[in-house]
Amino acid sequence: MDTAVALIIFNRPSVTERLFEAVARARPQRLLVIADGPRPEKAGEAEKCEATRAIIERVDWDCEVLKNYSPINLGVGTRPATGIKWVFEQVESAIILEDDCIPHPTFFRYCEELLEKYRDDERVMHISGDNWNFGKRPFSYFFSCYCYSCGWATWRRAFQHYDPDVKLWPALRDTPWLLDILGDPQACEFWASKFELTHATGVQDNGWDWAWLFACWAHRGLSILPSDNLVSNIGFGEDATHTRMLDDERAHIPTVEMTFPLTHPPCMVRDTMADQRIFEQVGLRPEPQDLYHKLRRTFGRALPGPLRRSISSVRSTFDSRRPTS
Repeated sequence: MDTAVALIIFNRPSVTERLFEAVARARPQRLLVIADGPRPEKAGEAEKCEATRAIIERVDWDCEVLKNYSPINLGVGTRPATGIKWVFEQVESAIILEDDCIPHPTFFRYCEELLEKYRDDERVMHISGDNWNFGKRPFSYFFSCYCYSCGWATWRRAFQHYDPDVKLWPALRDTPWLLDILGDPQACEFWASKFELTHATGVQDNGWDWAWLFACWAHRGLSILPSDNLVSNIGFGEDATHTRMLDDERAHIPTVEMTFPLTHPPCMVRDTMADQRIFEQVGLRPEPQDLYHKLRRTFGRALPGPLRRSISSVRSTFDSRRPTS
């Protein structure tokens, strides 16, 4: 395959090995690998990181391998953000997979064909391989405003708008911009709180992907979602950062073969019913009601260290239910 594939890995050799096997079957000509460094306070993590990186050395096909390995731990927000930025300094378009996201073999052709079809169409900013039980559609894919990123693809022309600090948020915050996009006041309130938090504290505490969703919405970008699920997230469990709940309905969804040739929708119109289902699935889960944000308003921009750590601990308990944009 001609399209570059980028992998985001860290400290889980078992899931990374399964991902590598899936990528090896696709035999991309260029492989870009982003890896975070070990956390010094985590005993044995350096060895796990090394074992995970060693899997990449097994490339045995004609492939240019580019590595962006951090010697220190940058974190679950900053490392993907800086790594993906690096990817698009190297290539014009890429398919991106995190270590626990296992694609169906047809995922790669699906992405490659759509990257070509919409290469110069700035209305489309994101191609996802995820379909979390939104129901069968009459075409191979549909358009959404949500940017699922378990397995996805995009172009440099789109990712150039990514800003981890969401600096445009204050200019848009008090406008009807979100309501124009979502058409649901409850969804607007939910996502406004996420963008406010990201603007206040950055991607490091909140993950890189909320800022990507913001960039797509700020530029009125559409996302493509497949009619059948093409990527299974096998990373739900206690060792995960955000996806800890084993009974989460998004966990281990089977993949389905995409049929070709692709049948394209006749119109570039969002499937608003699917988008509402997505919000109900990921936006209405029980979680602390912006506890961190409310306390920041009390204490100012910088929370006292012990309080910040305590709140982060509480947030992590519920973080398995955070929406993945």
